[in-house]
Amino acid sequence: MPKNSKVTQREHSSEHVTESVADLLAHEEPVDYKRSILNVTGETWDRQKDGEEELDAENRPAWNSKLQYILAQIGYSVGLGNVWRFPYLCQKNGGGAYLVPYLVLLIIIGLPLFFLELAVGQRIRRGSIGVWNYICPRLGGIGYASCLVCFFVGLYYNVIIGWSIFYFFKSFQYPLPWSECPIMKNGSVAVVETECERSSATTYFWYRETLDISNSISESGGLNWKMTLCLLVAWSLVGLAMIKGIQSSGKVMYFSSLFPYVVLVCFLVRGLLLRGAVDGIMHMFTPKLDKMLDPQVWREAATQVFFALGLGFGGVIAFSSYNKQDNNCHFDATLVSFINFFTSVLATLVVFAVLGFKANIMNEKCVVENAEKILGYLNSNVLSHDLIPPHVNFSHLTAKDYNEMYRVIMTVKEGHFKELGLDACLLEDELNKSVQGTGLAFIAFTEAMTHFPASPFWSVMFFLMLINLGLGSMIGTMSGITTPIIDTFKVRKEVFTVGSCVFAFVVGLIFVQRSGNYFVTMFDDYSATLPLTVVVILENIAVAWIYGTKKFMQELTEMLGFQPYQFYYYTWKYVSPICMAVLMTASIIQLGVSPPGYSAWIREEAAEKFLFYPSWAMAILISLIILASLPLPLVFILRQFHLISDGSNALSVTYKKGRMMKDISNLEDNDETRFILSKVPSETPSPMPTHRSYLGPGSNSPMEMSSAPNGRYGSGYLLASTPE
Repeated sequence: MPKNSKVTQREHSSEHVTESVADLLAHEEPVDYKRSILNVTGETWDRQKDGEEELDAENRPAWNSKLQYILAQIGYSVGLGNVWRFPYLCQKNGGGAYLVPYLVLLIIIGLPLFFLELAVGQRIRRGSIGVWNYICPRLGGIGYASCLVCFFVGLYYNVIIGWSIFYFFKSFQYPLPWSECPIMKNGSVAVVETECERSSATTYFWYRETLDISNSISESGGLNWKMTLCLLVAWSLVGLAMIKGIQSSGKVMYFSSLFPYVVLVCFLVRGLLLRGAVDGIMHMFTPKLDKMLDPQVWREAATQVFFALGLGFGGVIAFSSYNKQDNNCHFDATLVSFINFFTSVLATLVVFAVLGFKANIMNEKCVVENAEKILGYLNSNVLSHDLIPPHVNFSHLTAKDYNEMYRVIMTVKEGHFKELGLDACLLEDELNKSVQGTGLAFIAFTEAMTHFPASPFWSVMFFLMLINLGLGSMIGTMSGITTPIIDTFKVRKEVFTVGSCVFAFVVGLIFVQRSGNYFVTMFDDYSATLPLTVVVILENIAVAWIYGTKKFMQELTEMLGFQPYQFYYYTWKYVSPICMAVLMTASIIQLGVSPPGYSAWIREEAAEKFLFYPSWAMAILISLIILASLPLPLVFILRQFHLISDGSNALSVTYKKGRMMKDISNLEDNDETRFILSKVPSETPSPMPTHRSYLGPGSNSPMEMSSAPNGRYGSGYLLASTPE
């Protein structure tokens, strides 16, 4: 043994031994346990296999540049929810006042948990399954649960991309096909389609021309061939991007991540030039401070923060695992989190500017229709001409004049006012109409664009933006499936990617039948919310309480080159788990208080109607939640009772000078690490340099040795001394 080693020096010293085995190994000559006398299993050393294992981490694909990686994370986290969910929540929950709870929760929940996922992915350099198998094998079900949730979300998310593709190709015509109601021939008489006349042109085009929707979820109605073709195109695009790998998909991100910002800025500039845009923006920034005291507002803000950053899906971990070990992931977490927030605010400005314009158009239409009613009442002597203020000119009637006339008539005809059927036509009422999701993108926004000059151009830009936002998120979602599966089971990437896309397309046909939109609503509301909340809580607990916050902070310091703020120590250990537990409890209560249901489009009434899910649909809904959460207890039980191999049995350990590297390989069931470390597999060594893992009283490093009986063999092994 070298004379300057700690072991040799310690022989001549009377000091108490405090060094852990990690300290000893870090300063010794490279020793591979398979080639040393520590190889007590009698396993033959395979030089070729060993070389492949050592090169596994070095040969892992990597991002071509830091910019490419940042754009990929932005493209994944900034999705359709930023465009159509955040503005709706802002409108519903107090305008500018909603930004306060959102920003607070982003800082105390979103940023720390996002940083945590980036750090574990970059440090361990594996997908979600490998990461959580390493940190705590008994909680290895976290990775499998993430994959299942990604699969459920990817199924319906790609359907939305398919809808956007359909609208994109329909936008290359003038006038836009949803700008006017279709004319039906009834013999020699041309009449407007009744369903369209009773609703609106954009609503009719969405429900009838696009979805050809049935009256309820129980009426299948067969496949919609147009949407089936669009879904096939969407899965083909995602599959091609995934097969090419992160180098190619990263290049796609240059366009898919940046193009939406170009479109949003163009829409904002154009929107600000529209009449009434200022009314919409003022409505957004007028805070309703009483809303900030409503717990429901905080719950919805926390849920939005949670999903906006893509926490728990595994995509964040997958993208981060392709980074270099010394990458500053703290900077990445902060940058992406706040870009996500500012993107939401930018999208909200655009939406409110356009909706302000639309509200003015609808308000003017309301004034014209009601003024015609008043003229009719005046001509039939139902109303007296004395009720009309002298300055009112019906040929140039303003909203202000109409409101004055409305108040006078309402005061004089108080007893019979309702019989007149007059509307107040208040701009505030139009602005308060909450529209979210598909209703915002495919009905409200498309209707506003029909009033734009050069409307086809703006429509093409808008739906191309939605396609790009969707593809960016889908690439991240699919990476949350493919990366951990390929890392863990060593399957061929091309074969697995093609197979998973084909399988997802076949299963996704349920969403392109005539009742498919109702299944999209079901999956969107229930397949991810509760399981992902549980997943992220367990992620937080696994790192902060099982792996150890102090140990994790120390290893982050070694990886990043600086010590992260103590803010993260307290948020990971206390604040985030408590907040997430409160959110999960509130979600369960909300699920119990509000019976699951959906908005159905009734063709005969040309209106939406809220319906409860039938019993068979409730069974599917409950099965989704159970199936997505099932890996968590299942893996825990199987590994607790040693019914399956834990994650560490597939980990080979090689020692190099100054570092320890743990690589994934398929070894025998005998876990060699038990004989070296004399610890249970859940306490296998860190893949990072571990000069001193022991931090503070009461914390035990997984590198420290124990002579107590352990493992399946019931006997402990002390470190054997080797000859110099």
